Amino acid sequence: MQIRDYFSALFGRFRTLVKTGTWREIGTFTAQFSSFGSDIYTNDIVRGCIRSLAEHTSKANPRVVRRTSTGWQQGDQRLQQLIQMRPNPHMSGKDFLYKVRTTLEIHNTAFIFIERENVKGGGAGRVIGLHPVPPAQHEAVEIQGERLAIQFSFPSGRKQIIPWGDLAVLRKDYLTSEIYGESNAPIRKSLELLNTTNEGLANAIKSTANLRGILKSTKAMLDPASVKKQKEDFVRDYLNIENEGGIASLDATQDFQPITMAPQIANYKQTEELRLNIYRYFGVNDDILMSKVVGDNFAAFYESRIEPFLLALSLELTYKIFSDRERGFGNEIVFEANRMQFASADVKLRLMDAVDRGIMTLNEYREILNMAPVEGGDVRIIRKEYAQADKLNEIQGVSDDAIQDGTGIQSDAAADSGGAGEADSE
Repeated sequence: MQIRDYFSALFGRFRTLVKTGTWREIGTFTAQFSSFGSDIYTNDIVRGCIRSLAEHTSKANPRVVRRTSTGWQQGDQRLQQLIQMRPNPHMSGKDFLYKVRTTLEIHNTAFIFIERENVKGGGAGRVIGLHPVPPAQHEAVEIQGERLAIQFSFPSGRKQIIPWGDLAVLRKDYLTSEIYGESNAPIRKSLELLNTTNEGLANAIKSTANLRGILKSTKAMLDPASVKKQKEDFVRDYLNIENEGGIASLDATQDFQPITMAPQIANYKQTEELRLNIYRYFGVNDDILMSKVVGDNFAAFYESRIEPFLLALSLELTYKIFSDRERGFGNEIVFEANRMQFASADVKLRLMDAVDRGIMTLNEYREILNMAPVEGGDVRIIRKEYAQADKLNEIQGVSDDAIQDGTGIQSDAAADSGGAGEADSE
């Protein structure tokens, strides 16, 4: 089933809404048709940047949780499995995150249609699908009761109005409009210059790949037909691909004067600056594109380019999927990413201390090392010789130095020796 047929069937089950006017934003700004343009995605550098952002984003793990006074609890497992495994019939959870991130980077606005049960009858049942809306013209409109909705005009010619409450909306470069993000116009100049540079280099290679010059004859007063025939004979005999030797032979009546072509092209420094402009615009670098970033560098990349997207998606889905009552009970949708998998080997080894202090379980640590979980590895363990500082007096054999410096650390051997000393003294 083609995409347009799939969405036609999907929206065919959706209730019919009537446009009553054009939505006017604050300051009388009119959110009229905004056309999607995907031309920047044809550039190899842009696609490489967006691919890196989308790939790292798509590895996030969605969780549906319930925040309580005692901590976090597992929320709606059915909804969590839907987002993780198959948000819609055409996408896995990874594909869903990849496409939403790619759409946002290219268009600076991404719409996700939230499919619910019983929508045709006007109900608001449980969520049964999340669908990234494909590229289409869209317009902010009013429907019954002066409610905001978005009217999409798909390439197939179909128009569909979707209420704002059934759309999760992500925006980037959010300034002028209340509905949409700004365009990617600032980067277009660098892309045009880089494209012109690449074309100029290709033309320079083509223009210097062939022998060029003037064929001069010493015969007097040749007629135009004879001049043309001499030129054609020379080109046929010496300037074709079959002349593998690269040698031309002329008699005394002909003279060939080569013309040296030296086209002007941009140097490496100039093209590098254009490439860096694109990197800076998308917040990546060569190490990220070549998968060489680890440790603190990856942490900085994650916090600046991955985490903000996951936070925005978490807030938007939480608000649009759950009702006020459900949010009041602490229901949330969060996205987690295991950043420690990109830590250096030294950092991973030092994290072993977090296992025997009960900060993480053995299986959580094995996940960082890309190892399979083991039976019994989900139980937190704590080394026996550690104790709370306010309970030091309850432990026999704690040295005065340990009490003074507040560590409260005592080894099993020290405890045993202390007990043995007391028994001997008695």
